[in-house]
Amino acid sequence: MVPTLFVISVVSFVIIQAPPGDMLTHRLAHLEEQGALGSVSAVEQLEALREQYGLNDPLYVQYFRWIGGIVLRGDFGDSFTYEMGVMELIRERIGMTFALTVATLIFTWAVAIPIGIYSATHKYSIGDNTFTLIGFIGLASPNFLLALILMYAQVTVFEASSVGGLLSPEYIGEPWSPAKFLNFLSHVWVPVVVIGTAGTAAVIRIMRGNLLDVLGQQHIQTARSKGLSETVVVNKYGVRIAINPLVSRIGLELPNLLSGAVVAGIVLGLPTAGPIFYNALISQDMYLAGAFLVLSGMFLLFGNLLADILLAWLDPRIRYD
Repeated sequence: MVPTLFVISVVSFVIIQAPPGDMLTHRLAHLEEQGALGSVSAVEQLEALREQYGLNDPLYVQYFRWIGGIVLRGDFGDSFTYEMGVMELIRERIGMTFALTVATLIFTWAVAIPIGIYSATHKYSIGDNTFTLIGFIGLASPNFLLALILMYAQVTVFEASSVGGLLSPEYIGEPWSPAKFLNFLSHVWVPVVVIGTAGTAAVIRIMRGNLLDVLGQQHIQTARSKGLSETVVVNKYGVRIAINPLVSRIGLELPNLLSGAVVAGIVLGLPTAGPIFYNALISQDMYLAGAFLVLSGMFLLFGNLLADILLAWLDPRIRYD
């Protein structure tokens, strides 16, 4: 994992630096709009910032300064766009991002796994074909379009006083209380449904296909020959093995703790990490964008390790090998 993280950090840093210009380019454009670019103070300010962030140094010097701060001090640098520490900025939004990601994962699995089991045990029935059609629609529907539809429904059908975000304006910045938690629940279902729709459709298809394969194996026929009920055969001997690929997806879900659904977050105005990651890429804020990419890679590696441990615990065949 260590050499992989090193490669991820190098690739991330190079990719961020690849577009022409640097993070001062947007500051220059802003000063041009204000007509202040020709003033001595503006030029001095830009040179001071270039010196502060070490943009005059060679690329490899900039990289080793950045990665050295991460390894030795856990310091990802300062965000040029937000003018504050990168970790402090991420820490402000990681709580809401974590809550939204966990809620979306629970929603996805709670809806998709039972539907996948039903579709596999009722192959080519009306219910199976209906769920298949709904799954394809879910995969094909853009998240931002579904977000706009649900926001419209909130206003017209549920007569919500505020849409978007995860809290009503009066609860933003207030300490947590039962009323604030209930307000959070009244808002969080919209992004959960929006972000989880595509994932739910994908998990349904995976669960259905895997369970169909497992139900044709010999150990399933042996369990049936022992006189066990079909429910026990399917749930105990079929689902336990068919669910393995879904456990492997945990490694892919953990990076969402940091980035989340960027487009849906922007449309819904969510206080998550996704929108600031997007802004960091647009403004070429190399320390902020690089921190997101490195931490996402770290979460992916630890997620894969966790998935391997869970698979060995769930499936004795893997553990014995």
